[in-house]
Amino acid sequence: MKELIEIQSKLEAPKGQYNTFGKYAYRSAEDILGAVKPLATEQKASITLSDDVVLVGNRIYMKATATITNEVGESFSTTGFARESENKKGMDDSQISGSASSYARKYALNGLLAIDDTKDADSNEQRQQTTNAATGTQSSGKAKQKNPLHSEFGKLAKKIESKNNIDEQQVYSIISGQFGLKVNEFMDFVKLSEQKKQTIINFMRNSVS
Repeated sequence: MKELIEIQSKLEAPKGQYNTFGKYAYRSAEDILGAVKPLATEQKASITLSDDVVLVGNRIYMKATATITNEVGESFSTTGFARESENKKGMDDSQISGSASSYARKYALNGLLAIDDTKDADSNEQRQQTTNAATGTQSSGKAKQKNPLHSEFGKLAKKIESKNNIDEQQVYSIISGQFGLKVNEFMDFVKLSEQKKQTIINFMRNSVS
């Protein structure tokens, strides 16, 4: 489809979101749609999204379909899948389904528009930045003592995100609700007492085990 080829060649989808655990920028389905709609209008085409719930084994997956249709009715579709979480701590059913739908739609749009979202967080440079940010260093010439709980917090948070198909703010919400604390960002965790940090780490370990 020539309209799709034109859109793919011109599309620049910004990474409008930021993950403070991994210290990397990323794009959401909403970011992609915001960038592609003007190009689709220019090509007299429309892009639609739909969701289906499918059962694979004993796990529920959200299946999203992204479709582009031109002015003469020709269409092309791609699909994306995201698994709903079995662990519902801190989230109701609608939040879990909504989160899975957002991920599935993003994956479907990535396929339709030839967007490569596998970079950044997995690069060696990114891993080094994540380690430095999580453990903390000071530039005064003398290294600050590293707290292993800070590094582990970041790693476990990313595992919880991946396992449950949720974003970092939902991880913070779960922790805050579980312990009655105000943990809205990484620095809130850093400021806690060592005993509270260890309690949270133990909880997070159990969540990913």
